[in-house]
Amino acid sequence: MLVKDAMSTVVLTIGPAHTLRQAAQLMAARRVGSAVVLDPDTSGLGILTERDILNSLGAGENPDRETAQMHTTSDVVFAAPDWTLDDAADAMVRGNFRHLIVLDDREPVGVVSVRDIMRCRSNALVRADAVPA
Repeated sequence: MLVKDAMSTVVLTIGPAHTLRQAAQLMAARRVGSAVVLDPDTSGLGILTERDILNSLGAGENPDRETAQMHTTSDVVFAAPDWTLDDAADAMVRGNFRHLIVLDDREPVGVVSVRDIMRCRSNALVRADAVPA
């Protein structure tokens, strides 16, 4: 199975000036664990995750003053739609993260998470069990 089969194509994109509270509200409303941070001034892509917000809150920082830019991971590992799920899982394990932005021709087309990979693998196991011997 490939990343394009598992990824979410509904990508939450925010700007670097969004506060952490705004980002958290948008992520909660969309029921996603990450947001792609697009900086139009640099044409750069980064990712802000629920863990980034949690770490900021745990450090006592004010979510109404802290911006996405201050907490964005900018040294992002990107996946391609034609990667296997094993490739994506390996990249996540090596980098110790749970989300990958999926790029096609340098444009974000999706996000694949550990949850997406587990859902696909679980569904494949269920289908395999349903096949009569």
